[in-house]
Amino acid sequence: MSGGAVPRLVIAAPASGAGKTTVATGLMAAFAEAGLAVSPHKVGPDYIDPGYHSLATGRPGRNLDAFLCGTDRIAPLFLHGAAGADLAVVEGVMGLFDGASDRGELSSTAQVAKVLRAPVVLVVDASSQSRSVAALVHGFASWDPEVRLAGVILNKVGSDRHEQLLREAMDSSGVPVLGALRRDGRAGTPSRHLGLVPVAERRAEALESVSELAARIRDGCDLPALLALARSVPELPDAPWDPAAELAPAAGRSTAAPSARPLIAVAGGAAFTFSYAEHAELLAVAGAEVVPFDPLRDERLPPGTQGLVIGGGFPEVYAPELSANAPLRAAVAELAASGAPVSAECAGLLYLSRSIDGKPMCGVLPAEARMTERLTLGYREAVALGDNALAAAGTRVRGHEFHRTVLEPGAGTDPAWGLTHPERRVEGFVAGGVHASYLHVHWAAEPALAGRLVASAARIAAARG
Repeated sequence: MSGGAVPRLVIAAPASGAGKTTVATGLMAAFAEAGLAVSPHKVGPDYIDPGYHSLATGRPGRNLDAFLCGTDRIAPLFLHGAAGADLAVVEGVMGLFDGASDRGELSSTAQVAKVLRAPVVLVVDASSQSRSVAALVHGFASWDPEVRLAGVILNKVGSDRHEQLLREAMDSSGVPVLGALRRDGRAGTPSRHLGLVPVAERRAEALESVSELAARIRDGCDLPALLALARSVPELPDAPWDPAAELAPAAGRSTAAPSARPLIAVAGGAAFTFSYAEHAELLAVAGAEVVPFDPLRDERLPPGTQGLVIGGGFPEVYAPELSANAPLRAAVAELAASGAPVSAECAGLLYLSRSIDGKPMCGVLPAEARMTERLTLGYREAVALGDNALAAAGTRVRGHEFHRTVLEPGAGTDPAWGLTHPERRVEGFVAGGVHASYLHVHWAAEPALAGRLVASAARIAAARG
């Protein structure tokens, strides 16, 4: 079978809260435990669900976001992530037809399903309905004829009698029932102010939860029918996304000899759980040696660090522990002061600030962070206002904000970005080699960002001899 015909399913729902993550993660785990190589994917910018997907499959969880990356990159990124897989499972976002605000179907699960030519399995919360489920499914099946709604999994079923009523109602819908799952809170995934608690914070418990989800799926779903449905897909005409081809020398790729590859340290661990998988791949093909470190545990940066990437996560949850690691905070501040390139997004921005809720941080940026009750959430469009270590002046990007913290002030003398949509304001900090912002940007849409960062680190390395 060619890569373009990789078997695939999209797991969607009428609305958030129906159980998409439960079903998608359980399916991934059940098929992986059966010996299949399962490629996990998530529609939208969310980075917590992919952590559970990765735990279930042993492969990197990858995002498919048409707003951040462009519709034309969805199939190539999918094929890149699914290379060598026997099956790909794509978890949707929100309701099936919900996408970016005021952008029609853009970034919706339905759009991704159409681009991937993949059958959709609708997860329906049946807890408060019986015959009405058929009307709901009929509406979703007929709304967009280009979306192939090929099956339903009934979730939160109360009893055998309830299941019988649901199945009888669905018999007239023309959409087969491929599973029925009882109400069960044992395999729960705990949530916090921004959604599920990341895997890195509860790995042992998460492993147990994923195993229980797999058992529930095996007991309640028709796995052979689901696999047959996944195998019924046509071949995609697209070529897989290739980070090396994307990052041409003209885009800023480092031409340093392999022995002189600059070392880029990438923050990880429980406090910094978010980084798109493609970022490390782009850094590597741009000429960097990519080395992870954990700001909660490591008291120094990896030896020879010449650049730093600090992505998203929950530093506010770990503010006391991050603050207590004074040696690493000092090392980060020293690296930033040296002019080395530092890219920090959201959690990284807070870590570079003076403090989080009064707990001292790295002090690289002249700003204070604190938790609030207000959620800042949504897609953004932005432009680089000047040249910096990450972006050339005039570079236009699309990003995503998702946080309950505020930073005062919210921008430096040289802001990281000028936001152009949905509101106009400046945001973030550029100082020396530091680029720090609340905005999460997917570098697959703008590979030159990785190339520019590595080229800057290579120049620092060459200057130091």
